[in-house]
Amino acid sequence: MTERDNIRRKATNSAFFWLSAFYLVYCARPEDWVPGLSYIPMAKITAILALWGLYRVGGLSSRILRQLPPESSYLLALIGLFYVSGAFSPIWRSGAIIHAIDFSKSYVVWLLTYLLVTDFGKFRRVVFIQTASVVVISLVSVAKGHSTARLEGVLGGIYGNPNDLAFAIVLCLPFALAFLLSTNRMVSKLAWFFGILMMGVALLLTASRAGFIDLVVAGSVCLWHFGVRGKRLYLIAVTAALALLLMMVAGNLLKERLLATTGDSVSTVDQEKAYTSFEARKYLMIRSLEGIEHYPLLGIGINNFMSYSGIWHEVHISYLQIAVEGGVSALILYLLFFYRGFGNLRKLRGMPNLDTQTTLFVGALHSSLIGFAVGALFAPEAYQFFPYFSVAYTSALLAIVQQQAPVSEVRPVRLSSMARLHAETYAPS
Repeated sequence: MTERDNIRRKATNSAFFWLSAFYLVYCARPEDWVPGLSYIPMAKITAILALWGLYRVGGLSSRILRQLPPESSYLLALIGLFYVSGAFSPIWRSGAIIHAIDFSKSYVVWLLTYLLVTDFGKFRRVVFIQTASVVVISLVSVAKGHSTARLEGVLGGIYGNPNDLAFAIVLCLPFALAFLLSTNRMVSKLAWFFGILMMGVALLLTASRAGFIDLVVAGSVCLWHFGVRGKRLYLIAVTAALALLLMMVAGNLLKERLLATTGDSVSTVDQEKAYTSFEARKYLMIRSLEGIEHYPLLGIGINNFMSYSGIWHEVHISYLQIAVEGGVSALILYLLFFYRGFGNLRKLRGMPNLDTQTTLFVGALHSSLIGFAVGALFAPEAYQFFPYFSVAYTSALLAIVQQQAPVSEVRPVRLSSMARLHAETYAPS
């Protein structure tokens, strides 16, 4: 290996280290745990350092950027549309532009993940950071908030709202199960089993109706991949037993809120709150459709619906959230971006001779993305980064598998320049 190759390898490793640090900062939220860290923009610092490392290795050259997959263009166009929407917002222009700038981080993370996650070990590492962080967050939330009616406000940021916490848990549960099944160490299996239990308890304690529906759908897809197709039928029996046990232990409030949705059984304060919330969501849905009708081209600006609603709440359907705040074109780009994620998984599932570990994580990604697609019908999660992470994982994993597969299996697909650059960097001298 030449000196130039050695420098490139070190720069690549450094960039990936800072990308991993970003995932840790975003998913684990150490600023909520360590005094003083809230004053340091850790996410921005780690992302900038990762970009700098990628620049040094040549990953930001025009040759490579021109060959990014279509989902990159869809996300970039969506962000650009949010800037235009903010500039012409009838509600609050400066606020919409500020939130568009904040949402722009999603593209930086997608780009870094796609270009720096260049082998299966790195793929596992970033997914592990996200999943383990949510396991720890679930454990802390249960420990700190078990005496509250719902796990609300126990932690800040992306976990501050019980629906947001439930959404994050559902998206990561398939990954946790994939890690449990992919390890041969009993200690690791027990740790992941305990983590899954804590995630289930935390989700039920949020009493999130959307989260529960999301869990049922994502869990069913997960069991199809791991239990039926993977010929582990014992998983279905174990899951059913655990679900029954967890509902008995921690699901009372959730059952009350589900019953209150119909309005036929409203006898407690919590049920009354749940029914009132249900009625408010119907009003918000109608109000968002009115906004789309009046501002179909550019919407009202990102994060402006709360003001437009008149009751300072978000519409609890991500698709309507995107459409009313960014316009119909933004919704189309949003759908195309996630459609590409499913397309990447379809290509992966169609490839012959995938190894067991890759097959497990393809199934986990499919379950997570379906969980998002369903959950987006019931929750305002349009700007939550976890679903964008999942699409980035599908893009990176597809490039990794294509790079490793025989030429005859990937001839119709052009390998990314970054994959070739990575292969050249680590090739024997």
